[in-house]
Amino acid sequence: MPDPAQLRAYSHVDRLQPQYAAFLGTTTQGDPPVEGMASLTVELAPGNAVFRALDVALKGTDVRPGAQVVEREFGMFEVHGSSPADVMRAGELVLDELGLDLTDRVAPSLSSAQIITNVQPHQAQLLNRMARGMMVVAGATLLVLECEPAAYIGFAANVAEKASPVDLVHLTSVGRFGRLWMAGADANILAAREAAVAALDGISGR
Repeated sequence: MPDPAQLRAYSHVDRLQPQYAAFLGTTTQGDPPVEGMASLTVELAPGNAVFRALDVALKGTDVRPGAQVVEREFGMFEVHGSSPADVMRAGELVLDELGLDLTDRVAPSLSSAQIITNVQPHQAQLLNRMARGMMVVAGATLLVLECEPAAYIGFAANVAEKASPVDLVHLTSVGRFGRLWMAGADANILAAREAAVAALDGISGR
């Protein structure tokens, strides 16, 4: 018999912020969420465990699937809905199906949190070639955040956007590491970093 699934990440967002919701809409495979919805992102190992987990969530609640991705050793899925209660219930059903508890999730680990002031124009253009969100303007201050497991980076982005008026430039939440770029004024970027780091530190797990 194969080993039971490992809960790499379990990340609940109570209310999607405007930029993060819009960014998800540019990358999602499935139903695009909108601002104000609740969202749940789950990362599992082995990756194929996400198929059964998402099936249970969709059949048992009125949530919509945004993503279902298997990449190398991990898999992740995201669901969202207008009812926070439905999104929470979807997560409960997934945990029950897999025989797991919230305490089984891996706590996020911050790998890197860099701030680059006065971004040079040529580097701004390189960043913008990969961006799916706002553009980096030369002279802005840039926040580069990296965490593991990858699925928690969206939670960090949503908290940072709620805390400070910054621009969401890009994020990746699939693979071993999640990465986030935000740009703005010095003080706003510092506030965003503090909020994002505190949010990740506040997630319990093993």
